[in-house]
Amino acid sequence: MGTIVAARFQEQEHVDSAIAALTSVGISRDSISSFYVNPPGQHNIYSIGGDRDDSPGAHETGEGVAKGAAAGGAIGAAAGLTGVAVFGPIGPAVGALVGAHIGGLMGGLSEMKEKGESEKSTADGSGVENELIQRKSGMLLAVALGAQGAQVSAASNTEREDIVRLLQQFGGKDIETADGTIIDGDWQDFDPLLIPTFIKPLDTSRTS
Repeated sequence: MGTIVAARFQEQEHVDSAIAALTSVGISRDSISSFYVNPPGQHNIYSIGGDRDDSPGAHETGEGVAKGAAAGGAIGAAAGLTGVAVFGPIGPAVGALVGAHIGGLMGGLSEMKEKGESEKSTADGSGVENELIQRKSGMLLAVALGAQGAQVSAASNTEREDIVRLLQQFGGKDIETADGTIIDGDWQDFDPLLIPTFIKPLDTSRTS
C-alpha cells in the first residue's frame, strides 16, 4: 500500500490528456487509474442498489415531525385567535390543526436532510459547509506515487506536488490523497464510502 493522489474531472478528454501528460513524464500507465464516481448514495454496493440500508437522516424523521408539529400547533393556535370572528370558538383549534400539519411536514423534511448537507455560512460565501464531505460525481483520475509505506520522503513530497499541479493544469478539481494500491490501472481498495482527504490547490504557475 502506498500514497495515491486523485482528482475529479468532468470531461473524458481532459482525463485522457492528463493521462498522456503523466505517462510522458515517466509515470507508468499501470500506476494510473480512472473511473466514474456516482453521486453519493448511488454506488450500487447492494443488490437493490445504493450503498446504504437507509438514508442517514431517515430515522430522525419522527423526531422532526414531533418538534415541527408542536411549534406549528402553538403558532397556528395563536394565529387562529384572529379568526374567532369568522370561525367562532373553533378558530384557535382550526389554526392549531393547520399549524401542526404544516409544522410537522417542515420538521420532518428538515430532519431528513442527508448528513453533510447542513446549511451553514462559510467564509468564502458559498453558503453551505459540509459536516461530512463526500465526493462529487465525475471522472476520478488517481495516480500511485513511487514511494511506498508510511514514511514519506522529501523526494516523494516533490513528486506529489508535481502530480497535483499537472492534474490541476488539465482541469482536475477536488484534489485528494489516500492510502491505497493501484495495480494494472485498478485502484483495488477504493471505497466510495470513506471520507476523502482533500488538499488545497497548489500554484500551477511554477515550472518543474
